[in-house]
Amino acid sequence: MRSRMRTAAVLGVLMMAAAAFVFTSSQASHKDQKNKQALPTPTPNQPPTITLDSDAQVVTICPDAESMSNTRVHLKANGVSPEGKPLRYRWDVSGGRIEGDGTDVVWDLSGAQPGVYSAGVTAESGPVDNPLCTAFTSTKVVVRNCPPPRPFCPNVSIYCPDVQQAGAPVTFTASVSGGTAGVTPAFNWKISAGTIISGQGTPTITVDTTGLAGQPISATVEVAGYNLDCHASCQASVPAPINPTKFDEIGEVQRDDEKARLDVFAIELQNTPNATGYVIAYGSRNKRFGTGQQRGDRARQYLVETRGISASRIVVLDGGQRATGSLQLWIVPPGATPPRP
Repeated sequence: MRSRMRTAAVLGVLMMAAAAFVFTSSQASHKDQKNKQALPTPTPNQPPTITLDSDAQVVTICPDAESMSNTRVHLKANGVSPEGKPLRYRWDVSGGRIEGDGTDVVWDLSGAQPGVYSAGVTAESGPVDNPLCTAFTSTKVVVRNCPPPRPFCPNVSIYCPDVQQAGAPVTFTASVSGGTAGVTPAFNWKISAGTIISGQGTPTITVDTTGLAGQPISATVEVAGYNLDCHASCQASVPAPINPTKFDEIGEVQRDDEKARLDVFAIELQNTPNATGYVIAYGSRNKRFGTGQQRGDRARQYLVETRGISASRIVVLDGGQRATGSLQLWIVPPGATPPRP
């Protein structure tokens, strides 16, 4: 009997202990569940954002050194980390080379062949060997050769000389400077009068002015080779022939009348100091007024001694005898052919 009672007591104690364990475990499990619900959920890493600005989309490569500076393109990356983490930048190009690092670099495309090239930039955060977040963007640039220069005319001028004497050859000379590089100019001359006797196709021509006394000559040179209308013109005047002028002819008149007309002749010589006075004297067959030479010498003496004309400016020619004697008075400018009896 006592043995059964002890057994029942032990079983009661064990049942109570088991119930207490189950309650405690349940309480602990419930507490752990509440603690787990109270802990915050970790936020995943957020990638950065990035944009890329380029100051050129086309690069033109020209042979001259000055324009080679156009082959340098400035790139600027703008990265933003939502978490405020520092960012690193890696650059990559399909041609040329990158100068510098960080957000601002220069893309040098000198020496690149014509084509389309790309530049890319990656922004990353976290460890260098195992970045947590990255962002990538890129841009493109077209490389082209410099177009050929537009042709342009050279500076063309013509030297037109002063023609000294009618009938003498005259020379026209063209001068060319500047214009499209590498062009060998060709010359084609046109003249308004006269004949080109030499030099057609060269910068200098010689023109025959025979029969052109008193006329202008227009010369035009066309400079070929530039695929443009490149020309210049000028004009030279051929002087009229210089001829002596018969000023007066004094017949058989009284001596005072002859002196009066010689006075007028002297005034004309004084007004044209470069001219020479010619006196062609014709004697009368009746010799009333003397021989031609005598009358001419008498006129010269009056002009020199009375009127003060230099003896070197008075030329007397004996015209021989006529039925009626006379004195021909001539004004002969420099270069003119003197009169003859």
